[in-house]
Order: sequence, then structure tokens, then C-alpha cells
Amino acid sequence: MKTLIWVEHDNASVKDATYAVVTAAQRLGEVTALVAGANCDAAAQAAAQIAGVGKVLEADDPAYANELAENVAPLIVQLMADYDAFLAPATTTGKNIAPRVAALLDVMQISDILSVEDGKTFTRPIYAGNAIATVESSDPKLVITVRGTAFAKAAASGGSASVEAVSGPGDAGLSSFVGSEIAKSERPELTSAKIIVSGGRALKDAATFEQVIIPLADKLGAGVGASRAAVDAGYVPNDFQVGQTGKIVAPEVYIAIGISGAIQHLAGMKDSKTIIAINKDEDAPIFQVADIGLVGDLFNLVPELTGKL
Repeated sequence: MKTLIWVEHDNASVKDATYAVVTAAQRLGEVTALVAGANCDAAAQAAAQIAGVGKVLEADDPAYANELAENVAPLIVQLMADYDAFLAPATTTGKNIAPRVAALLDVMQISDILSVEDGKTFTRPIYAGNAIATVESSDPKLVITVRGTAFAKAAASGGSASVEAVSGPGDAGLSSFVGSEIAKSERPELTSAKIIVSGGRALKDAATFEQVIIPLADKLGAGVGASRAAVDAGYVPNDFQVGQTGKIVAPEVYIAIGISGAIQHLAGMKDSKTIIAINKDEDAPIFQVADIGLVGDLFNLVPELTGKL
């Protein structure tokens, strides 16, 4: 089986989510990576170094500069004449592009896969991760999004793929890039952080969240996350949200502070290697998935923990 994967990049380097997609694609067959952008040769060369990638297709066109799905999808559909499957990371960009590709190919998309059972059979989470569905496709072409935390990341070096220039339909005229406001932080990005400290609604307000969570995260060199309740209450911006409707993470250590453990939150972090929970309610659902649980007042325990680090 020949697979085409979408490389998420910034026109200079490959983004972390791509490496897990390479691993998933290898289980289906030979892997070709598509780098579409503007002045994206550096990203294409970086993709060629990924272990497991056999060939890189580089579509360098101003129409693809900002990865607009309306422009990128027709390019992918054009290339799919030579491929059996298209895989993309289950990120904001990937989940924007893949459904359009599936619609244009007139096939069903298989979303957020956790494993590859065989060339047509996959597992994926349903009911906020409380059940795992096994899905078998009968479509002639596969369109798949990959949950990055479910697959090991392919090595960023060791490959020696060839880079081939391709062209597509260009600007479809359906959308235009207006601008972006990108949050910048010195802390690790949530989906790639090895340690994450997350706070919940129990932290009362934005100032308290800052006072309690940030010093601990700084001591640990950790990323900062939050439950949906904390985000909805305005404690932190949306890009801090961990959960079914936020970011799916699987760090080495996940510290949940004042988070009760709603199903939607657990769906986004229960694959973490070690889960540490601090909550005054000993019956909180978070303790059912925690490896280490500390029952007590977070306003006393967390500053004490931070002070001892």
C-alpha cells in the first residue's frame, strides 16, 4: 500500500505532530511525505531526513503559504491518484484539511486512530475515550487522521528521501489569509512537553492560577495546562486547554491540581506516563486514573511542594 502523509510545518521546520503520523503510515506501507508551502525548501529537506520516509513531494506555491485547507485539499486529491491512503495529524490543521479531502474523494474519513490493525482496520476512541471502536473501511481510498499520543515518534534524522517538486491547482479563490495571533511562551508547547502542570476551576481566578500554578511549572520546566472549566472561567487562554475539546497530551508527568477529572478532561491526558493528582475531594474521579494522589488543600500543598523543589 502506498501512503501519502501531510507534513505540518512552518515553511522552515517540521512540526512535532508529523513524526507520529510517519510511524502510523509505515504500518500501512511505503511512505511519501507532502510538504506544501511557500519558500518551504528547508521544511522539505527536514522531512527528507525523517526515518521511514521514502520520498518527499514539495509543492512550493504562494497559494499554500498559510496551509489554507481550501487550497491544499485539491492538491492532495490530485496526488491521491497514485496513492492508496492519506494520513494527517489530528491537529487543528490536519482536522481542517482531511475532511475536505475525504469529501472530494467521496470516501468516509477515519478520525483520530489509535492503532493500525491491518491495511483496512483501525481502532479509534468513542464516547470521550470511554470505549474503543474497531473500524474496517471498504472504501477504495483511505483518509485518516492520527492521534499523535498513540504512536511513537519517528526519528527526525536517519532518513535520506529524495525530494520531488510537484504543482497543484493553486489558489482556489474560496478563502484568504487575513492574519494570525500566535501565543508565544518560553515554556514548552503542551503537545510536546515532557512535564505538564494543569490547574482547574478550584483555583478561583486568574490571579490565583498565576500565583499557584506558574511557580511550580517554572521550577519543573513544565508546560502549563488547564481544564475546560478553568478556561471558560477566564483563568487562562484557550490554548492552555487539555481535554476532548482542547489538546490531547501524553507527557512523562502530568500534574493535575484542583481538577476533578471530568470524562472530557481525562480523554485528553489519561495516556500520560505518570499522573499526579492534588485535590481535596478524595472521591474525585481524577484519582481513578492517577498513579499518585494527594488529598488536601491545594493552596497549602502546592506552595509547599514548590518550595521544596
